[in-house]
Amino acid sequence: MEHYGLQTAAGHLTVAAESKEPYADDVLAQLHVDAAQVVARYPQARSALLPLLHLVQSVDGYVTGRGIDFCAEVLDLTTAEVSGVATFYTQYKRHPNGEFTVGVCTNTLCAIMGGDQIWDEVSEHLGMGHDETTADGKITLERVECNAACDYAPVVMANWEFFDNQTPESTKQLVDDLRSGKDVAPTRGPARVCSFKQVSRVLAGFHDGLADEGVGAGPSSLEGLKVAKDHNWTAPNGKHASRTADTADGAGHPADLAPGRHSSTDTPSNAADEQAGDKPAEGK
Repeated sequence: MEHYGLQTAAGHLTVAAESKEPYADDVLAQLHVDAAQVVARYPQARSALLPLLHLVQSVDGYVTGRGIDFCAEVLDLTTAEVSGVATFYTQYKRHPNGEFTVGVCTNTLCAIMGGDQIWDEVSEHLGMGHDETTADGKITLERVECNAACDYAPVVMANWEFFDNQTPESTKQLVDDLRSGKDVAPTRGPARVCSFKQVSRVLAGFHDGLADEGVGAGPSSLEGLKVAKDHNWTAPNGKHASRTADTADGAGHPADLAPGRHSSTDTPSNAADEQAGDKPAEGK
């Protein structure tokens, strides 16, 4: 395992001592204000851990030791519980991250369309490998398994904004422009790529007003819809297209489902005070 923070001889992940320095009073006060808004959205406080980790990153640029302590205190969790989540998901960084995370997709389709070549050339251009950051702190480079935009392969993302149909040359220009401080516009989405800290705040649940800016779906994504409209095609009315009051057992189940079975649209949910995995209470 490489480049994922400091490790002890036994292989345990640690954080640098400076990341455990306490927050300044004004920063801590604002964190508590923001955290209260996040926690209030959930019936169980611990469910707010994921957005709170993004909130910490929006302040520190990565999940610091003090950020771990903050989340644990606010949510009444142990630091081990918080660290277990922070080290599981790759969007949470346990060491200083660049202002822009540039992810090159090298999954199957992107790879054969040129993603592997893009990775090789950009990595050489920047002089670094996966999850490493340029000396100026601008770019963290990642080799990504899938950017979820196969219809535009090969795809690169900068702070999770799409750059479609890329080439080695266009991607090298992208990282150069980001390092030079230019406003860079993604292929789809807002007019410019925001910083890692700004995006982290959005992921924490605080809107930046850019959700509806720019193109959301490009021509390739909409081609199937266009063909369907040209041919006047519509989705078939399947046997589960509408729910019926007629039931096989009188218990509210669609007639073609066995007793005790539920469709994806009528499965009982847990009450707010029930733990995940609990059996739903009777009558719900």
